Amino acid sequence: MEIYKGNIISADSYDQLNVIENGYVVVENGFIKEVLSSLPEEYKDEKITDYGDDLIIPAFSDLHIHGSQYAQRGLGMDKLLFDWLNEYTFPQESNFRDLNYAKAIYAKLIRELLRHGTFHVILFTTIHYEACDLLFKMLDKAGMYAYTGLVNMDMNSPDYYVDKTDESLAKTEKFIIEHSDNEKVKPILTPRFAPTCSKTLLSGLGELAKKYDLGLQTHLVESKAEAAWAKELYPEFGSDGEIYEKLGLLQGSGPKIFAHVIFPSEVEERILSEYNAISVHCPDATSSVIAGIMPAKKMKEKGLRIALGTDVGAGHFIGIYHQVARAAQISKMKDFYEGDDQTINLANAFYMGTAEGGSIFDRAGKIKKGYRFNALVIENMLDREYERPISDALERFCYHGDDRNIKERFIDGKKIDPDKVYEEIIEI
Repeated sequence: MEIYKGNIISADSYDQLNVIENGYVVVENGFIKEVLSSLPEEYKDEKITDYGDDLIIPAFSDLHIHGSQYAQRGLGMDKLLFDWLNEYTFPQESNFRDLNYAKAIYAKLIRELLRHGTFHVILFTTIHYEACDLLFKMLDKAGMYAYTGLVNMDMNSPDYYVDKTDESLAKTEKFIIEHSDNEKVKPILTPRFAPTCSKTLLSGLGELAKKYDLGLQTHLVESKAEAAWAKELYPEFGSDGEIYEKLGLLQGSGPKIFAHVIFPSEVEERILSEYNAISVHCPDATSSVIAGIMPAKKMKEKGLRIALGTDVGAGHFIGIYHQVARAAQISKMKDFYEGDDQTINLANAFYMGTAEGGSIFDRAGKIKKGYRFNALVIENMLDREYERPISDALERFCYHGDDRNIKERFIDGKKIDPDKVYEEIIEI
């Protein structure tokens, strides 16, 4: 048993932060046994690790990150989506045919995720089986919670970076079969987006979703051009989202993860609700190469689920805590230009980046009884001379902090060192 003392901040609900000043977290076998405002007599002889005025918060969840784009973060940010894909992304991702390149990039990625407090992830890879298999093994060795899958794309892609339909389906099924027994890292269907996938490919993935009871990750109505192109290629369907529904990709019980969802139609909103899907808000990427802002508040008011993602490399910074800040920032821009009360606050965004994102990883995302102690100890960065509520220390970190302000990291109750993890996984 371990007991940790500090200023505990968690978001059990969308609208409110739960704050326990000078509180205690009792951890047993990797799970939170109790969260207390004072310590009862039964624990008086137990060792207490006292973090003083620092914060104890849940670890972050990134529900949309391109592991294969880590090398291009912060590059091509003056481009819009399709130019960025063709000039930067596709050429760079094609390098993952070289397993030494893949190992170097993925090892750096995992180390940086851990440094910045992201322990639960959903990752895109590439079309290369060996590199995707390597990432899976690295995530498992690192002790992270993850979903990842082989990227599917068989049309409207460069000649040097595209699969044949049958080959894509065969590799995907092989990946599923060989990686389905892991408790923490799991396979997920990963069609890049509808315009890069033929109807035959998507239908085949739909059959795999049913056969293996799998979830789905893809991009959805991320730009007006992408949404229009999808409808042009699939005129028999009423929307981008309906393509995935009608071709069977939503019939598995695994998580349904749609990145961006910037221009959802009523059909998309109906699908998101009916299949309990999660839309992933990626504020930095939105500001850089996509040029649109998810109507997060309006979607939430309709009962839809929203989590956060960095979308590295379209997003330029790997810390979800910055996406918490950016989500609030750009909601004010959307409200300023469009009106209709579209702003979200720190509590809303923090919930998206912890509790909602963590909800698909089995008792993760909250400092709460029964949850995994996947947690961070954050330096209290408030100026001592200026008396403010403890919740302001969380806001200060999200806007102004970085990995140097993360003092401790716990996965399943065990302290981790990102540099030591890197040394282990680079040897795989």
